[in-house]
Amino acid sequence: MILMAVRRGVPEERLARALNINIKTLQEKRRLLDGICPEAAELLKDKQVTLTSFRILRKMKPLRQIEAAELMVTMNKYTVNYARSLLAATPEGQLINPNKPKASKGVSRQQLDLMERESANLERQLRLVEDTYGTDHLDLVLARGYVSKLISNRRIARYLELHHTEFLPEFEKLTESESLTF
Repeated sequence: MILMAVRRGVPEERLARALNINIKTLQEKRRLLDGICPEAAELLKDKQVTLTSFRILRKMKPLRQIEAAELMVTMNKYTVNYARSLLAATPEGQLINPNKPKASKGVSRQQLDLMERESANLERQLRLVEDTYGTDHLDLVLARGYVSKLISNRRIARYLELHHTEFLPEFEKLTESESLTF
């Protein structure tokens, strides 16, 4: 909206006054996506991301911006601190200016390296879980249906009651709820 108004010739001072914001803030908002790759911008377009988080994302190369945006969306965290932690966990090869040291107070290079490795491991594990989630959920729904069918059979329920008393209440709990929530 701000960009359209500026393109149509509305002076920035007038827009800032109308929106009751500082002109510097208006200029930052106008340049919000400068240096942000389109894919990352698309991922974050309807999220509440701060200006500072975008400044932090600009320090990363486009591929890392996309990864960081995906992590923000997956974790539903768009805070400045989370963006800073993603920047700190970014390997130097994925930074726009790798010669400029990352600003991380009280953190040694060894700790940063450890954080980078741990972050990469967590990302890998998260992707594995995401890949198998649908299949695992389907398996659990089918298993729940099977257990429900088994204990609805009076002979099987009676056998469990007589020989495996600890299982029957657990099976009944499983089948009581209509939907599985994980």
